[in-house]
Amino acid sequence: MLLQEIVQLFAERSGFFLECMAEHLRISGISILLATAIGLSLGIFISERKKTSAVVLAVTSVVYTIPSIALLGFLIPVSGIGDVTAIIALTVYALLPMVRGTYTGISSIDPAITEAARGMGSTDFQLLYKIKLPLAMPVIISALRNMLVMTIALTGIAAFIGAGGLGVAIYRGITTNNTAMTIAGSILVAVMALLLDLLVGKIEKHLLVKWKMKKEI
Repeated sequence: MLLQEIVQLFAERSGFFLECMAEHLRISGISILLATAIGLSLGIFISERKKTSAVVLAVTSVVYTIPSIALLGFLIPVSGIGDVTAIIALTVYALLPMVRGTYTGISSIDPAITEAARGMGSTDFQLLYKIKLPLAMPVIISALRNMLVMTIALTGIAAFIGAGGLGVAIYRGITTNNTAMTIAGSILVAVMALLLDLLVGKIEKHLLVKWKMKKEI
């Protein structure tokens, strides 16, 4: 049975799968960190300068519509094959959810709240750090969770340009007509995405509870 083949494969090739998982986490983790930093910065920037929001969101949306294989093809002449190209492509794809989520979260804040804080002498940085970001946090973290799951899944294509990750197992299964290998790699990608999503969800709850406690104090 196929299920028995998959279980046996996990048992016999555990070292191979663990190595692929480590590579998968490394590539996707770097991409997620870069996309989070850049996306948050861009989202904050365009929320403070509304005139630039349409252009930035339009550009990120257009890039998002480019097929992943095509984007990798465009990048190969520039950055070559391997992990670097995969990280660049994954970071680019992950930008839209973060930029849009940050912009939407901050822009949806009631202006009366910020005006009241400004009237009490808050600086622009204090408004951002103590008012805007905490209030926008649920929307930002929701965008982060979507981006995280998407990036973990997309990292599977890295194998097609000579990078590592669980895509290696999936690609090897496809090319050798080994259904068990293909399914095993796919299962591990799905499990990783779900576990990381749950982890971020726990962090989200902790942050929201902590922020509410500060607000009550």
